Amino acid sequence: MATTKPTIVIVHGGWHVPQSYAKLVDALEPQGYEVHVPRLPSANGARPPNADLFTDSLLVRGYVESLVRAGSTGGKVGTNSLSSLRVASRQGQGPQGGVSHLIYLAAYALPEGLAMIDKITEFGHKDYLPFTVDFAEDETCMFRDLRGLVGPGPNEKDVEEYLGTLVRWNRKCIY
Repeated sequence: MATTKPTIVIVHGGWHVPQSYAKLVDALEPQGYEVHVPRLPSANGARPPNADLFTDSLLVRGYVESLVRAGSTGGKVGTNSLSSLRVASRQGQGPQGGVSHLIYLAAYALPEGLAMIDKITEFGHKDYLPFTVDFAEDETCMFRDLRGLVGPGPNEKDVEEYLGTLVRWNRKCIY
């Protein structure tokens, strides 16, 4: 009996774009996985920002719904967008498939009603934000020391390529 590998949808975080995950996608696709990395509207480079957590969540939900409707089985935006698309939620309702796993990479699942700033405050880092993140008047933000954020890599060219994919993000998504 043939087994079907799940479709993987990578929901990038703030400051990232699909290209930030190129190496991961390039490693997964030859293994037979169908991989999608939709670009979140809050990372569209608009200054001032014209998208937020809500628009990101709508995009991801619509994107994954289209995959699930087509018969495919497979941090914050992902959780907001996908809760009712879980396999368990859909069983017995007719539709086949759904979201079977939600994996957080360098992220965390927040309890309903909490925001990123709540976790930053819990860790005692809220007072450091102005020193570590550049909050521009146009409501965008970016880490001040990108190199310090990722540290050295096995290949400096790869590190530089990765850092070049990061973009300014809507600061309201933190709150």
